[in-house]
Amino acid sequence: MNATSSDRAPGRIVLLTTSHRVAPGLLSWPAWQTLHAADRVLCADGAHPQLPYLREAGISVEETSPTAEELVDVCAGGRTVVVVATGEGEPALTDGLARLAGSGRFHMPDLELLPASYDLPGARLLDLVQVMDRIRVECPWSSQQTHKGLAKYGIEEAYELVEAIEDGDADELREELGDVLLQVVFHARIAEEDTDSPYSIDDVAAGIVTKLIHRHPHVFGDETATTPEEVKAHWLRTKAIEKQRQSVTDGVPLGQPGLALAAKLTSRVRTAGLDVPLPQDEGIGYELLALAVRAEADGVDPEAALRAAARAYRDAIREVEGVSVTGD
Repeated sequence: MNATSSDRAPGRIVLLTTSHRVAPGLLSWPAWQTLHAADRVLCADGAHPQLPYLREAGISVEETSPTAEELVDVCAGGRTVVVVATGEGEPALTDGLARLAGSGRFHMPDLELLPASYDLPGARLLDLVQVMDRIRVECPWSSQQTHKGLAKYGIEEAYELVEAIEDGDADELREELGDVLLQVVFHARIAEEDTDSPYSIDDVAAGIVTKLIHRHPHVFGDETATTPEEVKAHWLRTKAIEKQRQSVTDGVPLGQPGLALAAKLTSRVRTAGLDVPLPQDEGIGYELLALAVRAEADGVDPEAALRAAARAYRDAIREVEGVSVTGD
C-alpha cells in the first residue's frame, strides 16, 4: 500500500469490554494480542481496575475521553485504537459514531466490539452479595434484622415458591426462587457479624458443595448407581454416617405443617424397616395421621394432595359467588 492510500485508510476502533465479576487482568488471549498490537489505547476512567495490569504488561494507556469525531480522526491513516470501555460499553461514544456514519460525511473506521473477559455461570450471584452488603450497611430496616426476625419471611417465601410451582407459572417461579435466594444471602450476611462464630456466604456454599460431593459417590467417587432408588440408598447411607443419629425421628422439624410432619415420620419408619403401630386413640388428629400414613405408603404427598383439594374447593366457592377463577 502506498503512502497516499495509507493516509486515506479509515483505521479500526476496538471497543474492549470487561466484566467486573472477573478478577482484573484475567483477559482473553485475543484481547492481549489486540492491546499489544494497537497504535493507541485509550480509557476515560483513570481508576479503571484493568489499568494497573495493562501498564504492568507494558501497554501504554492514555487517560482521555475523545468525542466520536476526534476518535475517527485518531484512526486516520489505518491506525488501530483500542478504547477500554467503562460502565456499560460506552453507549455515548457508540451512539456518536453511529450518528457520524449516518451523516455520510466521514470515511468511518471499522468498529469492533471485543469482550476481553466473560461472566462464568453464577457470576450474577456476586452482584447479589455486593448488593446485600450495601443494603445491610445503609438500609435502616435491613441493618437491624436478625435471624429470628427474618424466620417468618423464610417460611412465607418457601410457601410462595411452592405455590408458583403448583401454578406452573415459569415467570412467577423465577421470581420466587430469587426471593428464597435472598433469604439465604441475607442470613449469611447477618452471620458475618456474629462475634462468637461468624461465617459468610462462601462458607455456606462450601458446606453444601462438600455435602453434595460426599453424598454423590456415584458421581464424584467410585460407586455406581443406575436407578433413582440406588441414588437414594447412597444418600441415606452417607447421611446416616454423617449425622450419627440415635433415632429415625432425629432431624425431623416438628414445626412443619401437620400432614407433612406425619408423612415425614412415616417415611423414616418405612425406610428404616421398623414396625411401629399407629396410636389407636380416637379423634380427628389420629384419623388425619392414618390418612397421611396411607398417602405416604401410596407414594402421595398428603400436604400437596390437600392443597390441591383445597384449591378445587376454593374454585367451587368462587363459582357459587360468581367470581371468575381464571388467571388466578
